[in-house]
Amino acid sequence: MSPAVFKLSPGVQSYDWGKKGSASLAAQFGKTCVEGFEIDENKTYAELWMGTHPTLPSKLTSDSSLLSDHIKSDSTLVGDKVIRKFEDSREGNLPFLFKVLSIGTALSIQAHPDKKLARKLFDERPNVYKDPNHKPEMAIALTPFLAFLNFLPLPILLLNLLVVPELKPIIPSHLINQLASSVGLPTGSPPDVSSYRQTPCKPTEENKQILKQIFEALMSAEKDTVTTAIQSLIERYKRGDDIREAEKNVVDLAIMLNEQYPDDVGVLCVFFLNVVELKKGEAAFLEANSPHAYIKGDIIECMATSDNVVRAGLTPKLRDVPTLVEMLTYESGPGEQQLLQPTTFGSQDDATKLYDPPIEEFSVLRVELASGGKTSHRKIEGPSIAVVTQGSGSVVSGDDKVEFERGSVIFIGADEEVTWQATEELEVFRAYVEA
Repeated sequence: MSPAVFKLSPGVQSYDWGKKGSASLAAQFGKTCVEGFEIDENKTYAELWMGTHPTLPSKLTSDSSLLSDHIKSDSTLVGDKVIRKFEDSREGNLPFLFKVLSIGTALSIQAHPDKKLARKLFDERPNVYKDPNHKPEMAIALTPFLAFLNFLPLPILLLNLLVVPELKPIIPSHLINQLASSVGLPTGSPPDVSSYRQTPCKPTEENKQILKQIFEALMSAEKDTVTTAIQSLIERYKRGDDIREAEKNVVDLAIMLNEQYPDDVGVLCVFFLNVVELKKGEAAFLEANSPHAYIKGDIIECMATSDNVVRAGLTPKLRDVPTLVEMLTYESGPGEQQLLQPTTFGSQDDATKLYDPPIEEFSVLRVELASGGKTSHRKIEGPSIAVVTQGSGSVVSGDDKVEFERGSVIFIGADEEVTWQATEELEVFRAYVEA
């Protein structure tokens, strides 16, 4: 029988939005765990991929065989319950993909399709949408992390439409009036800012339909109209005069995004989407069909095994505006609604926190130990992948013991009780599935 705990050699993705050279955590970890990987200081490194996705599958460090082939040959590593629940795991495919992201410039305004839409997009355009799976995902901050997360509360969005003059040529006035009527607020000038910052209610179907029309108007606006609006906005912000109270929090962000993606319609999303900053250890869950964009920072990310992205702004890549407009749920509310609070993992274990999103494909544990510390994890009825983000130590399961350091990536088979021991102050993130 093969060992139940062993090291992996994952892969590093180099995208333009990553961080350069050794500044990238993905590259730093890759230098430790990826066989043959050397950092090019002139190259940007964006993602460390840990899992069985065919785009960049992980291998065993011991013999460079594919992880998917290895676990297909030994089903005990996955466990009977997971195999019954996730049929694809019978072929050695994990239901989750684990990543470390290092974000130097903003990612695209995007959303991920649900299962039904993912299948449809894959069937119709497999050259663009490369698998039929959905992609709910969770982000956990390793450093201060900034992101767009879903639509603003509608009263705040309405206030932006009323006070930002550059939006008036883009969003028709009748839609602004409809939105105001639907949330029971006036459109007079100057608006009483405090009345627009009331506690928002859950959006109604009427609210959502109006928001959909407004977002479509933004994303479908003529390029020349958008360019003129953004150039006027940025000039006004750089002058620093005539900036309304409601705009002050997004001035620096709008300027930064325009430097990264000049005259891109995504710059205007500062007035439509929540801007949320996560501190280290804080997490956000992004369900399917929810608009978002990562702006800067380093994160642990876990998702269902898919690489499907529908983009519409802040990107040189293909923009599929009609699909994005149709697929979104048009939920809106404070950015804090997207945050996921961790809980303890087991009654005796203060060293481990559980991030448990409302989906079947994955959960994530965060282990923190002082130097010399030790903690045990109960048996998990499914496979795990762990990445060491700080410190060094060992993990033991029965007769199997693996020594590790910062950047090591480790596979743990199903139904194994493991003990973590810290040689230095330790932080480990462990993604797993349990049917």
